[in-house]
Amino acid sequence: MAATAKEIKKYKAKGVASVEEGLPGWYGTFADMMTLLLAFFVLLAAISTIDPVKLQEMADSMGKKVGKQTKKGKAMNLADVKAAVSQMMKENKDLQKNVEISTSPKGVTIGISSDISFSSGSADLQPGIINVLEKILPTINDPNNKFRIAIEGHTDSDQLPEKFQDKYPSNWELSAARAAGVVRQLIEIGVDPIRLEAVGLAEFLPRDRPTDRVLTRNMIPRYNRDEIAKAKNRRVEITFKAK
Repeated sequence: MAATAKEIKKYKAKGVASVEEGLPGWYGTFADMMTLLLAFFVLLAAISTIDPVKLQEMADSMGKKVGKQTKKGKAMNLADVKAAVSQMMKENKDLQKNVEISTSPKGVTIGISSDISFSSGSADLQPGIINVLEKILPTINDPNNKFRIAIEGHTDSDQLPEKFQDKYPSNWELSAARAAGVVRQLIEIGVDPIRLEAVGLAEFLPRDRPTDRVLTRNMIPRYNRDEIAKAKNRRVEITFKAK
């Protein structure tokens, strides 16, 4: 038997009265899920460019606060390497003018100025850089240090004088020869050559290069605009590699 108009009106009124105001309950769960997904993808984006050294330092700091014990003989991490090199620098303040420690996604880098490294147009090591290499040798040869080490040679954008061009036709050859010279010296003082690599980068990776955009060849003169900038670019970098 079909419901009468009066009964239909009654059922509608009862249904309206039983519905709460606002959005359905599942909207809250859905919104929470979307918020978590957004946070997850933001975290992924951050991790993709994060400095592994700073991340490890943060983890170590948190571990100390909660009473985490350190185990003797465990493999060194990049934060340990940075701490060891920083301690060496504190003990040898005369090096601080020409040696700089930095971190990046590629690892821990020790930058050594050309002022104490090489004579102009030469790949022969000066006593100053040999002294630095001997000071960081204990960190490199620590039994718990398993990191590969990249030695990069860098120059400014000036072309070599003609008197050097027979041996080094361009800054590529000079920067590569300087990196190789550092590698040879490290091997001579006892570093396992299987851990080392030499890279010559000429003038194409300036010291103060931008990190928020791709470096192009047209930008190189900007980062070699005066003698101060050029001096920064003439350097050797020793990097304990993250990967």
